[in-house]
Amino acid sequence: MRDHIETSSGLLLRRWTGLDVRPVMSAFADPLMRGQSEEAIDSESAAEQWISGWVERWDRGSAFAFAVVDGDGVVVGNAAVGAVDRRHGIGWVSYWTTAAARGRGVASQACRVLARWAFDDAGLFRLELGHRVNNPASCRVAAAAGFAVEGLQRQKLEYDGVRYDVELHARLAGDVEPSLR
Repeated sequence: MRDHIETSSGLLLRRWTGLDVRPVMSAFADPLMRGQSEEAIDSESAAEQWISGWVERWDRGSAFAFAVVDGDGVVVGNAAVGAVDRRHGIGWVSYWTTAAARGRGVASQACRVLARWAFDDAGLFRLELGHRVNNPASCRVAAAAGFAVEGLQRQKLEYDGVRYDVELHARLAGDVEPSLR
């Protein structure tokens, strides 16, 4: 199973390593990243634990996370398949980008590539993802990466005492590849 993927747009998706502690800390310092991790990533130790968690899950085959790196070698995001269910061939896609990378198509490109890798290398059949309905940027990422809308999960998530509806998207191994607009 490949642990790095080069894209036609110059991005590199590669496994997270211990050398990525500072980029992880920097990414999670962004207020928009709040809630992207179960624990606060506010120290080197927390960043190391976040990375090692993904490494351990990769080694077990239960989740796969890639650092998204631009052509200058700068970490600009994360693209992951978690909650892998081998019996049914299903995984849950998540992604984030740094503030500097937002609006440049980085997340959608990374998700397109991640999906193809999950089908071809990890042997999955169905990928799911969800986003709060008040996050239209994430919806655009999902659509551009070829994930079809499947429905609404009412009041699924809670942040700071407020419940949010989540729109569910999915992509199947046999779906038509999205265009690289």
